[in-house]
Amino acid sequence: MAANFSSVPVLDFALVSDNATKPEFILQLRHALINVGFLYLNNHTVSQKVTNDLIDYIPRLFDLPQEAKNQTLMANSPHFLGYSKLGAEFTKDKTDYREQFDFATPHETQWKPGAPEHLRLWGPCQWPDEDLIPGFKNTMEIYLQQVQALSYQFISLLAEAFGLPSDALNKFYDIDELMQHRGKVVKYPANDGSVTDQGVGPHYDAGFLTFLLTASPHRGLQVQNLSGQWIDVPPIPGTFVVNIGKALEFVTRGLARATSHRVLSPPVGSTPRYSVPFFQNISLNARLADEVLDFPSEILQLKQLRGDPVQTDSVNFAEFDREPSGKVNLIGRVKSHPDVAQRHYPDLFEQYFPNGLPKQVSAY
Repeated sequence: MAANFSSVPVLDFALVSDNATKPEFILQLRHALINVGFLYLNNHTVSQKVTNDLIDYIPRLFDLPQEAKNQTLMANSPHFLGYSKLGAEFTKDKTDYREQFDFATPHETQWKPGAPEHLRLWGPCQWPDEDLIPGFKNTMEIYLQQVQALSYQFISLLAEAFGLPSDALNKFYDIDELMQHRGKVVKYPANDGSVTDQGVGPHYDAGFLTFLLTASPHRGLQVQNLSGQWIDVPPIPGTFVVNIGKALEFVTRGLARATSHRVLSPPVGSTPRYSVPFFQNISLNARLADEVLDFPSEILQLKQLRGDPVQTDSVNFAEFDREPSGKVNLIGRVKSHPDVAQRHYPDLFEQYFPNGLPKQVSAY
């Protein structure tokens, strides 16, 4: 199992249900977490019917009249939930060529006037008109609930893979009512020849785990290995692509590997690429620098055997050493969605965009 990977491993979740095969899954998971930071998860617990129903809705969601989509613009929401027009998001100061809707699981807000502004990050969704796309909201909510359940089960297995008790990471979550996990439905239009091929630029995810449903047969997702080479992650039907976020990398002192990744636009003449990422968050108030996890020495040695990856130019989340998790995530959202920040977080907007809103490329 070479550390500098050339492909992303496929793990069979069915192995977990049998005590005779679970250790094999844990061993494979340990390798994926430490040496790759990405994996495919097959035979998972999310209903195939719910997944198929959601995939069927996606083209219809983006085919809604523009006026209807604009009714749920993300700029309306201090929670960064809602619709983003093509080219409204930025990665590393460059425009991403994608259109998307951000949704989330239910949440009982802790924010009130005078409270830290990062507590405003979570809140209610904006949903498209039910009459225009009947049944979509219910399907999306069921899907998010099922992936949430899978993500909690997976995080306990992850703890075991690191030689910790299965509940060792539970302290980073609030009670269910106070937590919120996010999903987005994304459309990457084909490159029309006049724009960059940046569907979304090189970046890391902020939280603990991401579960990506590839909702069309297009390639485009790429990850960087230890030497900085871009490796394709082609769709495998029936699987999730799971990856590690920067928060998990931080609390494991780099044992879990957050891996830089990007999405290239479909080529000229192609149909659109669709995907549905789910982002498992941790408590908004979690201060990761205050938590120390005690790993067995034989597990820590695996990090030494792996070595350190090359430096990348991906968007990073560098504030976990001094800020609560919610503030780190808020800063990331401000950088990605300056139009939302300008309206709802003017002080942070001024800090990160002193020259005003960045200019979108002319093709948008």
